[in-house]
Amino acid sequence: MKAARIVEPSKPLEICELENLTPTGNEVVLKVIAAGVCHSDLHLWEGGYDLGDGTFLKVTDRGVKYPVTPGHEITGTVSEIGDSVKGISVGDEVLVYPWLGCGECPTCNVGNENLCDTPRSIGLFQDGGYAENVKVPHFKYLAKISGIDPNAAASIACSGLTAYTAVKKAIVNSPEYLVIIGAGGLGLMAIQIAKAITKAKIICIDNDDKKFETAKKMGADFVVNTNVIGSVSSGTGSPIEKIISICNNKGADSIIDFVNAPQTVKTGLAVLRKRGNLVLVGLFGGSLEISLVTIPLKAITIQGAYTGNYNDMVELLDLAKRGVIKPVVSKKYSLEDANNALEDLKARKIIGRAVINP
Repeated sequence: MKAARIVEPSKPLEICELENLTPTGNEVVLKVIAAGVCHSDLHLWEGGYDLGDGTFLKVTDRGVKYPVTPGHEITGTVSEIGDSVKGISVGDEVLVYPWLGCGECPTCNVGNENLCDTPRSIGLFQDGGYAENVKVPHFKYLAKISGIDPNAAASIACSGLTAYTAVKKAIVNSPEYLVIIGAGGLGLMAIQIAKAITKAKIICIDNDDKKFETAKKMGADFVVNTNVIGSVSSGTGSPIEKIISICNNKGADSIIDFVNAPQTVKTGLAVLRKRGNLVLVGLFGGSLEISLVTIPLKAITIQGAYTGNYNDMVELLDLAKRGVIKPVVSKKYSLEDANNALEDLKARKIIGRAVINP
């Protein structure tokens, strides 16, 4: 079978011929229909994360071993099953839950494998969906997707799941105004989810006006360009003043930052009201100096959100099946064009999500 593999960081992916996969026991082999192209794939390709102050966290320090086949947003058709598989049949179209843990620790035992200290995620720590076929270690990580476009369903396993988890964290204080930073794949999904499960007015902010038309279609009540003053999206004054004024001059109740870069976090903290809730999601990287005394004085909450558990994914699939959310897929690539897909994502040329169809 063919696979597009990262042989070493920052080098072009290589199209390789690998041995065909054979499942045993609880294992399932899928013929890949679609593999979403995610920013986490970029970090895997680049070799790690910018921690700020010149510090770089290598993915190899987290347990990644090259060469590896990326791709953790995977839909496929079941082609072979092990002899212990139940409830899954050859021919089923399924979505893969990729955030595998050790399966034995307290976190895994309560169903939160995505937060395991020793992750075994598909497409990161083991070969993923940038390939004609992929092996899933256990059938329990599959969910049937009948009635959903497989290209759109792929993003539910990561960008959709991450957005869903972040929105649930952001609405615990029943926000009147919810700011979503970033109108990429995660941000657009979060707008739809927030519109479906909360009554909050949604303010989407980004530095690219081209994304705002889609954001409004997804349900954003307001859009603000953080770079352009005096445009139709920003109005008068600074972007920070504009956002605060939209929020009745009190500031935002909750903010989800899908970029999580120094400047976006500064903006978030600047527009967050007293008792506000800031959820950091993106892995852009860097570091930030903040005024510590303002955190207790304003009684704000700052927390992270990292993907979600299997049950969250099933809940999200149900929303998709009912048409409540509609993942945006704007580009499709062949397996041979995997490098172009990553380059386009890096250059911010993709609105919503792109997929690779092996």
